[in-house]
Amino acid sequence: MYFLSIICNGLAGYLLYSQNDSNIDKPSVNTPTFHLVFGILCAVTGVLKILSPAENGIIFFGDLVPAASGIIAGFALIFGVYRQNTAVKSGELERIGSNLLAFKKPIGIGLIGSAVMHFIFGGLPLL
Repeated sequence: MYFLSIICNGLAGYLLYSQNDSNIDKPSVNTPTFHLVFGILCAVTGVLKILSPAENGIIFFGDLVPAASGIIAGFALIFGVYRQNTAVKSGELERIGSNLLAFKKPIGIGLIGSAVMHFIFGGLPLL
């Protein structure tokens, strides 16, 4: 779970930071299918990371920052694909997702920073 969280946060940060506002049509990792599957993987990893006990004995708050980062990254990637493929605006979900995607570059930098800090300081209670 430790390395999966680092890889998910780092790659999701790169995807959010390097993503432009045009359609995702390049034959690379910038496909909607990859973003959807990877977003689900990030969100599931974040949830499992927050529920797994840490080495320091704190059961719930073990790796809070990487877990929250994974959940936010998963939601941002999934919502980006949802927003691109639907014309339906759904009120509250649209407002939250639009606010999240408006800051996708700073979120991407934060995710990369979270992954690096989690790799370097893996034994700290909140990292």
